Amino acid sequence: MSSDQFDSALDLLRRLPPHSTAANLNRICALAPDLTEELLSSVDQPLQTRQCKKTKRDYLLCDYNRDGDSYRSPWSNEFYPEVEDAEMPSERVRKMEVRMGEAVEVYRELYYEGGVSSVYFWDLDDGFAGVVLLKKTTPKSNSEGGWDSIHVFEAIDRARNAHYKLTSTVILRLSTGNEALGDMDLSGNMTRQVEQDMPVQDDGSHIVNVGKLVEDMELKMRNLLQEVYFGKAKDIVGDLRSVQPLTEANQEKASHQEMINSMKR
Repeated sequence: MSSDQFDSALDLLRRLPPHSTAANLNRICALAPDLTEELLSSVDQPLQTRQCKKTKRDYLLCDYNRDGDSYRSPWSNEFYPEVEDAEMPSERVRKMEVRMGEAVEVYRELYYEGGVSSVYFWDLDDGFAGVVLLKKTTPKSNSEGGWDSIHVFEAIDRARNAHYKLTSTVILRLSTGNEALGDMDLSGNMTRQVEQDMPVQDDGSHIVNVGKLVEDMELKMRNLLQEVYFGKAKDIVGDLRSVQPLTEANQEKASHQEMINSMKR
C-alpha cells in the first residue's frame, strides 16, 4: 500500500460532503482495495445498526467489533455471520463490557430519550480498551437529523491508579427543505481527546471512571457545537440574508447618517 495513496484518499474524503462519507468511502475502497482496512479503521462514518439474531436487540457496527465481514453482538457475544477462531474478550473484560453496556443504556435513555447504544471491550497487555457508541436519528420527513458519538478509550493499570486516554468523535447531520426556503444541509464531525489518571479499587471503579469521562466529554462537545458552531453559523446567515427589506435598511442608514451630521454642526 502506498502511503501517498492513503494520504490522498484521506485528503479527498475531508473535502467531500460529510453527509456522504460512507458512500464516498465505499467508492474509494472499490477503486483501491488495498486501502480498505486502513481506511475503515481511520475514517469516522455514521454508525450502522443491526439486530442480534439471538436476543432480537439492536446493536451498532464499528471497526472494533468487526472481524472480516462479521460483527460481534454485545448482547449475545457472538459474531454474525459466525467466525471461526475469532478474537474474543477475556472473562474479566467481558463482565466489565456487560456492566458498562447496562450503564450506557441508562445514560442513553436519560440524555437521548431513545436511540441505540453499544459497548465493546478488548484486552491489552497492560490493561484493556473499549469503545462506547451512541446513535440517535430523527424520523424521516422534510427535516432529518442524526447524532453519532464514538468514544474510544484505553485504561492502563498502575498500582492503585489507572491512566485513561479517551478519544471522542461526534458526527452531526441536519437537513431540511421546502419550496419556500429551499434546501439546507449542515453536517460535519468533531474530535477531542483527553488523558487523566484516576483512582481504582476494583473493576467496578473502571466503569465509574470511564462513564464519568464519557459523560463530561459529551457535555463539553455538545456545548461547543451549540455555542460556537451553531452560533457562528447563525451570525453568518444573519449577515448574508436580512429579513428586513433593503429599502427600509437604506432609509434607516440614511437617517442615522443625517443625525450624525446634524450633531457635528
